[in-house]
Amino acid sequence: MIILKSKLDIAIMRDSGKIAALARQVGGEMAKPGVTTGAIDAKIRQVIMSHGATPSFLGYGGFPGSACVSVNNEVIHGIPSHERVLKDGDIVKIDVGAFYKGYHSDCAASFPVGSASPEALRLIEVTELCFACGVEKAVPDNRLGDISAAVQQCAEASGYSVVREYVGHGVGHELHEDPSVPNYGRPGHGVRLMPGMTLAIEPMINIGGYGVRVLANEWTVVTTDGSLSAHYENTVAITGNGPVILTAL
Repeated sequence: MIILKSKLDIAIMRDSGKIAALARQVGGEMAKPGVTTGAIDAKIRQVIMSHGATPSFLGYGGFPGSACVSVNNEVIHGIPSHERVLKDGDIVKIDVGAFYKGYHSDCAASFPVGSASPEALRLIEVTELCFACGVEKAVPDNRLGDISAAVQQCAEASGYSVVREYVGHGVGHELHEDPSVPNYGRPGHGVRLMPGMTLAIEPMINIGGYGVRVLANEWTVVTTDGSLSAHYENTVAITGNGPVILTAL
């Protein structure tokens, strides 16, 4: 069931989103050679809690971190560790959620570590562009498939592939709500978009094929072919005045 949010609900989610966005930014600023993913996670937890919120991910389904910190061919759900040291040339994906006054927000971004390759930098740029293409379609009376198709077309036009086994989602009182928001699809298909819908739109884009698998830790998703992957996400409200990014500073 899709839960439509009131203007007051969305205002609270905007406050939650600012906290998540700040934590994402602080985590990204830490993404330097020699820094551990565990240190990034600890800082993100500190930032979220210092603003009166709690990390949405901590303990969710048993997840041990406050953020997902995924490196290179890790697509999503990387488990932070003080043993995992970032190296020059890595790309790191930082996925953050904040729970504030009864509402979740969810956002992610990919960051170059030191001197990342032109190939990696282009992947990050295109992934953010895929998000922008999807958000353009996030308006009332469009269909969910319009968002999905726009993301897919943007990625494939650049020679990349979109992950299909993991998707975006509704977000609100629960971290994951209806509807699912795939990053591939057909225009004009799916649920009609209505004011009050709040969606986590999150392209996951691979340089190689779209196949993925889960590591033995039962959390971390990696590309099957070992290729680089990037991730970009924001929580977006559908309004009569156009899409509003709730996880923006």
